[in-house]
Amino acid sequence: MKKLVLALFALVMILAAADRVRAAGDTCTALDSPGCNFGLPTFQYQLLMNDLLAHPTPNVRPLEIDQDELNKFAFYKLVGGATPLYNGPGGAQIDTMDAGFNYVTVLKKQGEWAEIFPGKWTQLNRLAGTSASDFAGVLIDEPLAYPMAWVLLPTKPSAVPGVDPDKATAIIPRFTRVNIFASKKVGEWEWYLVGPGQWLEQRRIARVVATPRPKGVKGRWMAVDLYEQIAVAYEDDRMVFTTLISSGLPKWNTNEGLFRIWARPKSTQMSGAMGRSDFYSLQAVPWVMYFDHDISFHGTYWHSGFGYRHSHGCVNMSITDAEWTYQFTQGFYADTWVYVWASGTY
Repeated sequence: MKKLVLALFALVMILAAADRVRAAGDTCTALDSPGCNFGLPTFQYQLLMNDLLAHPTPNVRPLEIDQDELNKFAFYKLVGGATPLYNGPGGAQIDTMDAGFNYVTVLKKQGEWAEIFPGKWTQLNRLAGTSASDFAGVLIDEPLAYPMAWVLLPTKPSAVPGVDPDKATAIIPRFTRVNIFASKKVGEWEWYLVGPGQWLEQRRIARVVATPRPKGVKGRWMAVDLYEQIAVAYEDDRMVFTTLISSGLPKWNTNEGLFRIWARPKSTQMSGAMGRSDFYSLQAVPWVMYFDHDISFHGTYWHSGFGYRHSHGCVNMSITDAEWTYQFTQGFYADTWVYVWASGTY
C-alpha cells in the first residue's frame, strides 16, 4: 500500500512538472529569455537534445526513381494563347486549339514546324519542352520515431518560434523531410521544432497525420488528407507509404468521403473545360485509379507543385508515386478503399 501511495505521488509530481513546462514554454518568446533555450525551458530542450541529434531525418526509405520511366513523359506545352494548326509546314490553317493547359507530343519536326497530331502542324515557337518531376514519396518500414513532415517552401528556420530567422541561417530546401520534436502556437499558427534550434511555421510544411481506419475498411487502403495535402497508404492500421499530393482547387474541390477504386487504366487522355480559360488537354496521363466518379489518383508530368492544391478535382501524384500506388492497390482488392478527409480547416 505504501508503495502504491508513493507511486501515485510521483505521478502527480510528474504531471505537475509537465504543466509547469508547458506554462514556462509560453514565456520563452525571445532568444535570450532567462531559463530558456531556443524557445523552450532549458531543461526541456536539453532533454530533447539526444533525440534531436539521434534522429536528424525521419526513419523512412525513399522510393527508387526510374529515370527511364520519367523520360517517357517529356511532353511539350502549348504557349502563346490559342494555337493555330496547319495542314503542313507553312500550309493552310485547318484548326485551332483553344488556349489553356495543353500538353502534346511532337510526332515530327521540319524546319521551324512541328507535327503534333497526325496531319496537324504548328510552329515550334508555340511549344515549350517540359520534364516530369523527380519527387517521390517514402516507404515506412517501421513505426515513425517522431511525426514527420515535408518542407514546402525553401525556408530559413527560426531559432525561436515566431521570431525572424538570422540572415546567416542556411535555407532548408523544398521537399526536405524533417521530424517534429515539439510544437508551440504563436498567434494563429503552430510552430514546429525540426532540428537543434530550428523552428518552422506550419504553413511552411506538410505533416503526415495518422488517419483512423474507417469502419468496415480492412487490408490495404489509401487516405488523403486535404488539409495537409498528404496521401498515406495503409495495411490495416499500419502506415506503409506516404507522399505529397495536389488535390482540387477551390472551384473544383476533391470530395471528402469514403470511396472505392472502380477503374484503373494504365494511361488515358484527359481534357475538359472546353472553350473556357481553364481548358486543359493532357496526353497519356499515367497510372490512373478512379475512385469518385471521374475523380482519380493519377501520375502528373505537367507540374511539381505537390503539397499544394492544383487540380480540377483529381489527386495529382508524381509519376513515381502514382506507379507505386497503382501496384500497391492492384490485385489485392478489386475495390480498394480510399478515404478522403481533412485534418484541419482549409
